[in-house]
Amino acid sequence: MFVKILQLFLRTNKIGLYVYTKIMKNKNNFSLSALLLFIAFFASCNYTIKIKDGTTAYNLKRYDNAIPMLQKEYGKSKSRNEKGKLAYQIAASYQHIGKPQQAVQWYKTAYDNSYGAEALKGYAYTLKQTEKYKEALEEFKNLGIEIGSPYEYRKEITSCAVAQDWNKQAANNGYSIDLAPFNSPQNDFSPIWAPDKRLVFTSDRSSSTGKSNYGWTGNRFMDIFVVEATEASPQNYDIVFNSPNNEGTPCFNKKGDEIFFVRTSGAYKGDDQFCKIFVAQINENKTWSSPTPLLFQKDRINYVHPCLSPDGSTLYFASNDPEGWGGYDIYAVTRKPNNETGWGDPKLLSRSINTTGNDLFPTFDADTLYFASNGHPGMGGLDIFKTYKLDKINWAPPANLKSPINSGGDDFGLIVSSNTTNKPSLLKEGDIIRSGFFTSNRPNDKAKGMDDIYQFTQRVPPPPPPVPVDTVSKKDIVHQIIIEGYVVEKIYTIADDPNSKVLGRRPLDKVNVSIEGQEKPIVLKTGPDGYFKIVAAAQKDYKFTGNKEEYLSNYTKFSTKGIGKDPNKPIQTFEVEIVLDKIYRNKEIVLENIYYDYDKWDIRPDAEPTLNKLAEMLSQNPTIRIQLGSHTDCRGNDSYNQNLSQKRAESAVNYLTGKGISTERLSAIGYGEGNPAAGCNCNKCTEQEHQQNRRTTFKIE
Repeated sequence: MFVKILQLFLRTNKIGLYVYTKIMKNKNNFSLSALLLFIAFFASCNYTIKIKDGTTAYNLKRYDNAIPMLQKEYGKSKSRNEKGKLAYQIAASYQHIGKPQQAVQWYKTAYDNSYGAEALKGYAYTLKQTEKYKEALEEFKNLGIEIGSPYEYRKEITSCAVAQDWNKQAANNGYSIDLAPFNSPQNDFSPIWAPDKRLVFTSDRSSSTGKSNYGWTGNRFMDIFVVEATEASPQNYDIVFNSPNNEGTPCFNKKGDEIFFVRTSGAYKGDDQFCKIFVAQINENKTWSSPTPLLFQKDRINYVHPCLSPDGSTLYFASNDPEGWGGYDIYAVTRKPNNETGWGDPKLLSRSINTTGNDLFPTFDADTLYFASNGHPGMGGLDIFKTYKLDKINWAPPANLKSPINSGGDDFGLIVSSNTTNKPSLLKEGDIIRSGFFTSNRPNDKAKGMDDIYQFTQRVPPPPPPVPVDTVSKKDIVHQIIIEGYVVEKIYTIADDPNSKVLGRRPLDKVNVSIEGQEKPIVLKTGPDGYFKIVAAAQKDYKFTGNKEEYLSNYTKFSTKGIGKDPNKPIQTFEVEIVLDKIYRNKEIVLENIYYDYDKWDIRPDAEPTLNKLAEMLSQNPTIRIQLGSHTDCRGNDSYNQNLSQKRAESAVNYLTGKGISTERLSAIGYGEGNPAAGCNCNKCTEQEHQQNRRTTFKIE
């Protein structure tokens, strides 16, 4: 009876689970008094593990807490390898909280202390973020040499050269930029206009709702604020929207009686927090209704940055739905017709806009769509682009706003506050074209916080030097969509170890690339540069499949739907990439993000994307047979762990068969605790090492 009570008590919290498994592992060595001592200890504490070292804080993503602890540990360390590791964690922590200026030298210190290519990569990117483009260009070249693949960073080298030219041209672009008066030492971003012409924005400043700080940044959780554009004292917008959790990036309809905004919430009690778009309306009593999430949103996927079209019929937003093109993509969803309530199904915007990187923060000024992206060629992090619809479905190629609107940092969330009423032909040098606000964390002596809001004015610049007149008639223009492709393989930190870190990719020679989407399928073969190229047809869906002996077949997709014929850019070139994995036979490969609830073997929703990818790989490679393996950590007795791991492996197999994979191609084996990945004594393993040991793997037979 006593043990049952102990189980009920200790299984209610994470520390208790740890103690319980330790006791049951060594239950013959515990006396009743020892068990009572454990109960007394845990009844007197708040069940919160204290962070005692910087690495633990770093692993828990408590970056603001990690930095001073890591710096103190770095000062005491005498080992070069340890110094390199600590310096890298300090640099990465600074970068995670939006302080690349502080990260630069720490990445360099990590590299000088033999941390390797990861430190050099961080150093190159933070040099670029801080607009040291000349130095960044050289380090990207060095990085390509170090990992054995100049291919990997060719785009970064080009963008550094382009950014230098754009900075030289900035003085002639007609922009003046100033820091808005209402910024704080914290993050202030994504300004939009409220119905009463005040400015609404998102901030994690100290006056945000709630008493807790966000462990990632050390600042408060985000809230929605409002301010007169020329004043310096914002107010919390409305208690209906702001809670102790994160809220932000709102938008209003034209009437001002409907608001959309983002709030973090979990799919179920105890779940991780994900961003969802909420909506509220003005009631008859002139107060806001209780916000509700939009129904089309899926669980465990982020939906952010809502933006209504000028006519209010379409909501644009960004999401990291795995069915998109990659990273965050911009979607559009239309209100249901005939006065029906609710929304239709979200649709991806075209590949003119969305990339395999992050595309987000959409805003409108009349028919012009502004958005931020790090997938299109740019100057650093996120750059601001503009585009417009050529017709009902096709979008013009996005134009980078260049310097000084864009910088080496993240630039996003642009809104226009006024446009000239004069016709462009009547404007003269010095006249205002437009003005507005945007967000940036650019390196700037005037910056007040991390993300700051800037106000800009664009005037008619001096006339540019004369250029040769294009005498080609627009009727003679030939429009083409060019798709350039590369087939590449991963470069691992430890050669031939697919469980080690990926350093980059290198091109693959002699790969057969099958292309579907044309009237007749075609097959091309890559050369040493892994390159292939086609002229694509408009409004078509393409599939590119790579095949090479001793590699797993893989594919990528591209759609030319929504890519319009722009007379100013008749030839549009896009790039696709096919990554082929080498076949490692009879070698266990860890499946990332496969977790199970305590004492259970059900496949959780957060494990499904990884298993879906595995099912896709098996479908693409019908001759492959695999073994699914499951491992536990050392806590709990041996027979219990063996039984639990077998059930978990069988659950993974059952999931794959439910996806149409033949049972003859699958086997399940539970390894229990007998084959740990982390070489530590059980009673001295860190929580991270226990997590490393709790893993699901597959092995190609």
